[in-house]
Amino acid sequence: METQLATDVERETLVLKQVETEIRKVIVGQDYLIDRLLVGLLARGHLLIEGVPGLAKTLAVKTLARTLRIDFQRIQFTPDLLPADLVGTLIYDQKTGNFEPRKGPIFSNIVLADEINRAPAKVQAALLESMEERQVTLGDTTYPLEEPFMVLATQNPIEQEGTYPLAEAQTDRFMMKLRLQYPSRSEEEEILSRMMVEQHFDIEAVLDAEHLLSLREVADQVHLDAKIRRYIIDLVTATRDPRGAGLGDLADLISYGASPRATLFLARAVKALALVRGRGYVIPEDVKEVAPDVLRHRLVATYEAEAEEVTTDDLVQRLLDRVEVP
Repeated sequence: METQLATDVERETLVLKQVETEIRKVIVGQDYLIDRLLVGLLARGHLLIEGVPGLAKTLAVKTLARTLRIDFQRIQFTPDLLPADLVGTLIYDQKTGNFEPRKGPIFSNIVLADEINRAPAKVQAALLESMEERQVTLGDTTYPLEEPFMVLATQNPIEQEGTYPLAEAQTDRFMMKLRLQYPSRSEEEEILSRMMVEQHFDIEAVLDAEHLLSLREVADQVHLDAKIRRYIIDLVTATRDPRGAGLGDLADLISYGASPRATLFLARAVKALALVRGRGYVIPEDVKEVAPDVLRHRLVATYEAEAEEVTTDDLVQRLLDRVEVP
């Protein structure tokens, strides 16, 4: 069994490297973003990608979609967008006298919700059912969404003008929230030399839907040791009861901790990350690497933390520094 898993991991890691190679024909740097896009793809997770305009958030997602032979839709979120523009609506057919469904762009394999915080709450809420239940209800009929299904949402930081902060119920549907930084000087020089003159990049489609689903099955088989499981649970429960975890000084800084959904998402994410790294087993460093992405949007800081300018990223890092590692 272990030999078969090792063979499967070795084979599929080569495929993932091909996908990464195709993405890097267009994207300079952004190792963190590309890694997490692959993790989300393997772990069946939706991703929320936050960064100031111009950091290639949209370009990276569109390039990923070009490496896959599956349906892709980009939806530009704007203040005047309606829920029906996203999920579809019922149209009256005069010939039959019936209402016929007209499905919206959400009926796709990969959906790019571009600048999701530019649209009001009622449109953001229209994503809830599709992201969690992987289905859409139009009238009296519920339509399942075909697998694979993944929402990749981009947003600008909420301090930017003309944005609507996402509600906690909405952000909790995302497996990971990624925060992008500016490129290094050398990366910016490469961007300038590569992109100063507009050019077309030939991206080869590496994966089809069937192969992607089999990749996910291999990720599911990645070994998660009982000690690592306990470590994941210790991290998540420490966000809810810092005093019980021996972290009493954090109790006044965390208003609400992470739910069991965070435990499940973190376990799935670390198994996918291990596969991306070419391993058939999870190590504690995998948990430390991906935990900030899974937890940062699930912790609610207290007013005291905000007054001390302690962010949720700071809180997660303190947890990682002090919760015992197996």
